[in-house]
Amino acid sequence: MDGSKAGSVKELPLGLDATTEEEYTLQSKSLQEFTSISSIDKAWTFKSDSGTNSQAMFSISQPNLLANKRRKFILSAQISKESNASVNFQWAPFPVEMTGVSTIVPSPSGAKLLVIRNPDNDSPSQIEIWGSSQLEKEFHIPQSIHGSIYIDGWFEGISWNHDETFIAYVAEEPSPTKPTFTGLGYKKGGCMDKDLGSWKGQGDWEEDWGETYAGKRQPALFVINITSGEVQAVKGIDKSLSVGQVVWAPSVKGLRQYLVFVGWSSDPRKLGIKYCYNRGCALYAIRAPTFESEADTHDLKDGSTEDIPVVTLTKSISSAFFPQFSPDGKFLVFLSAKSSVDSGAHWSTNSLHRIEWPIDGKLSSSVEIVDVIPVVSTAEDGCFPGLYCSSFLSNPWLSDGCTMILSSAWGSRQVILSVNVLSAEVSRISPLDSDSSWNVFTLDGDNVIAVSSSPVDVPQIKYGYVDKATKNAAWSWLNVSSPIFRCSEKVKSLLSTLQFSILTIPVKDVNDNLTKGARKPFEAIFVSSNTKRNDECDPLIVMLHGGPHSVSLSGFSKPLAFLSSLGYSLLIVNYRGSLGFGEEALQSLPGKVGSQDVNDVLTAIDHVIDKGLASPSKIAVLGGSHGGFLTTHLIGQAPDKFVAAAVRNPVCNLALMVGTTDIPDWCYVETYGSEGIKSMTEAPSAEHLTVFHSKSPISHISKVKTPTIFVLGAQDLRVPVSNGLQYARALKERGVDVKVIVFPHDVHGIERPQSDFESFLNIGVWFKKYCK
Repeated sequence: MDGSKAGSVKELPLGLDATTEEEYTLQSKSLQEFTSISSIDKAWTFKSDSGTNSQAMFSISQPNLLANKRRKFILSAQISKESNASVNFQWAPFPVEMTGVSTIVPSPSGAKLLVIRNPDNDSPSQIEIWGSSQLEKEFHIPQSIHGSIYIDGWFEGISWNHDETFIAYVAEEPSPTKPTFTGLGYKKGGCMDKDLGSWKGQGDWEEDWGETYAGKRQPALFVINITSGEVQAVKGIDKSLSVGQVVWAPSVKGLRQYLVFVGWSSDPRKLGIKYCYNRGCALYAIRAPTFESEADTHDLKDGSTEDIPVVTLTKSISSAFFPQFSPDGKFLVFLSAKSSVDSGAHWSTNSLHRIEWPIDGKLSSSVEIVDVIPVVSTAEDGCFPGLYCSSFLSNPWLSDGCTMILSSAWGSRQVILSVNVLSAEVSRISPLDSDSSWNVFTLDGDNVIAVSSSPVDVPQIKYGYVDKATKNAAWSWLNVSSPIFRCSEKVKSLLSTLQFSILTIPVKDVNDNLTKGARKPFEAIFVSSNTKRNDECDPLIVMLHGGPHSVSLSGFSKPLAFLSSLGYSLLIVNYRGSLGFGEEALQSLPGKVGSQDVNDVLTAIDHVIDKGLASPSKIAVLGGSHGGFLTTHLIGQAPDKFVAAAVRNPVCNLALMVGTTDIPDWCYVETYGSEGIKSMTEAPSAEHLTVFHSKSPISHISKVKTPTIFVLGAQDLRVPVSNGLQYARALKERGVDVKVIVFPHDVHGIERPQSDFESFLNIGVWFKKYCK
């Protein structure tokens, strides 16, 4: 054999043939075009010195595939309101990259900027205070004081006090002291970390809060004096409480300030908390620590050197989070997920509440909680379906001091609401005739800076204002030209060929046992080509969200836009149990998973087939987590319906999952309904395991013949990788075409840029292979 010729033979990557490699090449270029589109993470506005114009600052991120991280940068714009019907954003010529920055938080006046840099190792956390032109202070907080500062959006709590001299925040407790051993055994008193001839033992195992919090230590409360850099831990909080979402209470002259925070109890154990609103929590208040500089300059009346007990503010309600004080400090509002805690569903309809704050600073645990927005059981057509809000703005208040602006799911759309927390009046201020999704990012006085997008439209910044010339002073919205969401001409061209609509799907087999809300139609988002190329329909991909108590919104999704651009129609189903449709519809699903949700998806598919929008011979299905549970159920219960399937971290076997997941309660509640909370145990009975198996997709494995690709995260604590691997191996055993990709460092969401990219590239190529 000619060695030179043998050496020149092209070696294809594992799992690829020449045809597939060509498809990889084509699709990867297209996916890169979509992936590179930037996203706004947060935004703030600042009044100019003249008081007429304002400045906006946007925190933006963009995937950096080569570094496998998200690149963060800041872009600013000068805002001038030229007339009632015109606004001008003068953008800075270039963004500024925030290398190594974990998060930024402007002070209330906008005069200072807090910059936090969390270490990747055991180095100190870095806290920087910036002024308008330079770095003013820089502090390095060693691990002996606390670990990384929480910036995850859940435990995260970073709050400036009103005179901008102190910052309260949540960080990991310092590492506990571990035993030291030498060649002679245990060493009393320990040793320095670098001592030779010794090693650190493990000590007691410390439980964490599950998915995405693996290895993170207990969140605790700290305050830093930004003049001296002195950091104090807030004392007096029970060790069983994990704290988060801290805010400063209004100051009362002569009294130490209170800190208000959310506390989650770890008794009897810490279950997974990411995406789980059904973990009981309460609002607490505690006096902020006193620093020497304060004691020297203030005559405090309350004996500030004494420890003041924690005051529980929300004893009468099972859930309270996202505390927010009114601008005048007279009342405190908060969200509650009491319907989630009480029912066991991991997310359901929120409620909004108000507490009157004592002007004399004397708190009581018997404070009255006023219901502002109650849980909506079922809504009449077109009416407010309930509150589905995952966060508040840092400053959500209009100038009247009692109206909040927030975003919430409303069916398959995200809308912007104004809520008067005194009168309880709720108004939808984003356009009533818009099927796009709207998300508020910041307020500019009494005006709103938001983003609108759809499955076929990249995001666009919108500027909302009350047009007093219209009847009832209606809200009007202006388009804002922005460089942030720029995309290639290729992406623009591909999106211009698409259209979408929100379909109303009647419930099949309605019976008297269903509640009114469960009998109401559900929705699906349908994306398709706007040009009919021939009499045949494009292949259809059925998209299924996880949760199951989540919702697919009619906003822009880069992966879904990529799949649409390949020539597929999309049917994105919000089956009963989804958020945004009232509590009765949501609570109709627990206890009926694997049947009601499966039937809803099949009903939605039949609906588009009957309308001539899809061909029954070219249907694929894609879902992750509970969407993967649905996908694998569908290919088992309707084995002739689908030509291809794709799953990301799917729930395939509840009997296996219940003993390995960070949320075993989920298995019980979704299998048995709310009664499952009472049965939840770390040691399931044989009867429980039998029922779990019967509710699982793996019970239908013998009927499956659909080629299926599995995308799995090896570090997933929510649906451990064993679930998908067991099901994939069982399919292979039966001769079904299977492809498995495992990302060794990814968790449940598979959100690392390279993993997300490779995931959807493989799914796109897989569907192309079978959906010809």
